Amino acid sequence: MVPNGRFAPSPTGPLHLGSLRTALIAWLFARHQHARFWVRIEDLDPERSRPEHERRQLEDLRELGLDWDAPPVRQSERRALYDDALAQLRAGDRVYPCFCTRAEIRQAASAPHGDMPAGAYPGTCARLSTAARRERERAGRPCALRVRADAMRIDFDDRVLGHRSQIVDDFVVRRSDGVPAYQLAVIVDDAEQGVGEVVRGADLADSTARQILLARWLDLDIPRYAHVPLVLGADGARLAKRHGAATLADREEPVAVTLALLAHTLGLAAGRDRVPAAAELLDEFEPDRLPREPVVLESPLHPHGPVA
Repeated sequence: MVPNGRFAPSPTGPLHLGSLRTALIAWLFARHQHARFWVRIEDLDPERSRPEHERRQLEDLRELGLDWDAPPVRQSERRALYDDALAQLRAGDRVYPCFCTRAEIRQAASAPHGDMPAGAYPGTCARLSTAARRERERAGRPCALRVRADAMRIDFDDRVLGHRSQIVDDFVVRRSDGVPAYQLAVIVDDAEQGVGEVVRGADLADSTARQILLARWLDLDIPRYAHVPLVLGADGARLAKRHGAATLADREEPVAVTLALLAHTLGLAAGRDRVPAAAELLDEFEPDRLPREPVVLESPLHPHGPVA
C-alpha cells in the first residue's frame, strides 16, 4: 500500500505537546515518503466533542506548519460506513449482544482467564442461552455488540516496537448507546481513506491486533503500523495540563520555539542557529532513526536528559 498517513484527534480538548509531537511525526513519515496526509476528526463521543476544540486543534496544526491534502473528515458524518461494516459482521456471525453492566464487566474481567490479557472480557454473554438472552431483551437491558474473537492470536511487525504478538478478546464494536466503537470506526476509516501507514502513540499499540482482526473479517487492506514513544511529565506520567504549559495556547514563547523543542525530542535540528520550519525537518528525518524511548519534559517543559 502507498504509505499515506493521517492524524486523528478527538475534539475533546486542546492538543498538548505529546499529541502535537505525534502529529508532527505522522506528518514527517508521510511527507518523507512523498505520500499524502489527512486529518480525521474522531468525534463519535457526542457528550465530550466540541466544535471549538476542533477549530483550535486545526489551528494549532497549521501554526506548526503541518498541512493536509483534503478537508478534514468527521466520524460523526460517516455513520453509514460503520453501519455497513456492522451488518457484514452480523451476517458472518462475528458479533453477539452483550448485556453486561460496567460493574459486571469489571467483576468478570478481574478474574484470571488463562492466556487472555489482564482486564479482558471473558465472553460471558457469548455463552448465554437463547432463553437468557430473550429474558434480558424483554427486561429492556441495553446491549453492546462484541466480536467473537475466540482468543485468536494476531502477529504483526511494528516499525518502531518491532514484532508483536497479541491475543484478542471479545471487544466492543458498537456501544450500548448505539455509537460505533473506536476499534471499528478507525479501521473502516483508514481503509476507506487509503491510509497505508498508521503512525500514532505507543499507548494505542494494544489496539492494533483487534483492528487487524476486523480488517481481515471485513476484507479491508491492513496498513503498516508505527507506534511512537509518548511524551511524559517529570513524574513519569503521560503529559497532561497539570504538568504546566502543555498546549500552544498556554506557552508564552513563539510557536517556532515549540516546534524546535518537539524537533529536538526527535533528534532533529541539533546545532541549528535558527528555528527550522516543519518542512525543513524533512531533509534530516529518517523513520528508522526515530527515538525508541519516551521523552521526559520537565518544567518549564524542556527535554530532560539525552533523547534515546
